[in-house]
Amino acid sequence: MHAYLAEWLSLIIRWFHVIAGVAWIGASFYFIWLDNNLREPPEWKKQKGIKGDLWAIHGGGFYEVAKYQVGPEKMPTELHWFKWEAYSTLMSGLALLFAVYYFGNPGYLIDPGKLELSTFGAIAIGMGTLLGVMAIYEALIRSPLAKHGLAFGVVLFLILVAVAWGMFQVFAGRGAFIHVGAVIGTIMVANVFLGIVPAQRALVNAVEKGETPDDHVVMLAQRAMLRSRHNNYLTLPVIFIMISNHYPMFYGHEYGWAILAAIGAITAYARHFFNLRHKQINKPSILVISALATLALIWAMAPSAPQAPATSNADGTPVTRVADADVSQLLATHCMACHAARPTSPAFQAPPAGITLENLEQLKQHRDKVLQAAVATEYMPLGNMTGITSEERSMLGQWLRENP
Repeated sequence: MHAYLAEWLSLIIRWFHVIAGVAWIGASFYFIWLDNNLREPPEWKKQKGIKGDLWAIHGGGFYEVAKYQVGPEKMPTELHWFKWEAYSTLMSGLALLFAVYYFGNPGYLIDPGKLELSTFGAIAIGMGTLLGVMAIYEALIRSPLAKHGLAFGVVLFLILVAVAWGMFQVFAGRGAFIHVGAVIGTIMVANVFLGIVPAQRALVNAVEKGETPDDHVVMLAQRAMLRSRHNNYLTLPVIFIMISNHYPMFYGHEYGWAILAAIGAITAYARHFFNLRHKQINKPSILVISALATLALIWAMAPSAPQAPATSNADGTPVTRVADADVSQLLATHCMACHAARPTSPAFQAPPAGITLENLEQLKQHRDKVLQAAVATEYMPLGNMTGITSEERSMLGQWLRENP
């Protein structure tokens, strides 16, 4: 019953997190697109203080959108703010982090082979990293470095690579990935809470008082726009991390942190193509380079061709084939608690990824996945909670090669 209720809790939080994230990302994409597509307005609009406008058609109707240089002469009676999409995404993401990783299945987060951690030790490292990186980012965005876009981007990228490497030294791969995503998401929400919303409040206050915004308010507004653009480039990497827990070939890889860094760089660079295109600047070379980099990553990650089972030892004596009974016992000891039609592990209500390993035929059916997860990357069993040995992994790999 505990596993059943835990899965429902995870589903509800995850569902809400995805809905909130879609709403936030949609608004972020739209407003960056909107800002990049504004055109010089006619003179009569300029006289009203309008900086740019555009026309669009959607849902069977025309839309006219205008952006003011500073603000309208009179504050409208109803003004829409976009902040709760970001806040609800963060709150649901933190709830998911605690429900699934901190107080859920310990194998998702803690790998005793890397570092023996208690639950509260893991929480301290995770939350401390989130707050620490957010503080560093805030210091950078308020520093002169913020005026140099490329340099700022390089520094931020290197910081995130360092975070990814550090997380992989202390957490299991899946937990490391999700913490990098949480760090990026926290930076993005901090941009809204600490920069974008305060700048908007300052503009609203000035307009309500009938004052022309002073240099400080203008500076806040310019920095808020910069924060919005940073969020725009961080969006695709964080979406990848949100779905990465379905793909152990990434987080279970020996160099998972470097793979994550490469994907982050590729997706952010690809996003640059669309941001430029909105300004009528077409650079298809960006997409070509991104595609080539992705192909290079696929090639670099490709597993080695499976070796044919050896027929003789170094001294010329025949190799003893692995007995079916030994592998059946290995499954019972290390796999079936989770990968069974009715798991006995309290962490699962159903077999993870729908993979059951209750007999040798099922093991053959999932041969490639088992070779990747349990033999090549040694990611399974989660956190090696069952204490499988290197010898047992070798035996499993040998049997799978002997029985294609």
